[in-house]
Parts: sequence; C-alpha cells; structure tokens
Amino acid sequence: MNKLRNRVQLIGHLGMNPEVKTLDSGKKLAKFSLATNDSYTNANGDKIEETEWHNVIAWNKTADLVESYLEKGKEVALEGKLTTRSWDDENGNKKYITEVVCSEILFLGSKG
Repeated sequence: MNKLRNRVQLIGHLGMNPEVKTLDSGKKLAKFSLATNDSYTNANGDKIEETEWHNVIAWNKTADLVESYLEKGKEVALEGKLTTRSWDDENGNKKYITEVVCSEILFLGSKG
C-alpha cells in the first residue's frame, strides 16, 4: 500500500515546449506545463469543459526523453509524485509552487 502514497498519473497535452537545462552539478532538468481536460453536465443540462494546468519537472534520463521527443501540443501519459517548494522573491515575499516530479512518461498520439 505504501506505493500508492503520493502517486500522480496524468494524461494531457503539453502547453509549451519544454525548458531543458543542465545544472552545475551535471544533472539535467526539464520543465513543462501539461493541460488535462475534464467535462461534466451542470444542473441546466449544459456540458461544461474545464482545463487544469499542471507544472511538471523531469530529471536526468527522463529529462533527456522530454528534450528529444516532446514539444508543445504533444499528448503524453505520465506518472510521478507531487512536490511543493518555496522561495523568497526579489521583494522578500514567500512564493510557492506545486509540481509533478515525473518518473515515467509514455508518448501518445501520432508519431508525426
């Protein structure tokens, strides 16, 4: 049951081309946004479509795959865990971000 803790699975489309950089430590980091869509019918019988945006990061070999094969609009399935980090901006204000740290990725859609 421990493997079910903090596990995220998403299927969606990339909202931007991945940002990839190699850190001073030699580790590679890829960042991108992923859009997931959901729909429901409201009380009036109207179909409502909603899009959620997720911040995703990938490290090392997974970042290599992201860099080589992904671009804006591509559909992927991914698995990872949620993390939240904080920092102080230039004005001393505390900022927070929640990200999915991707551990596995599956390319979906057409190969073209």
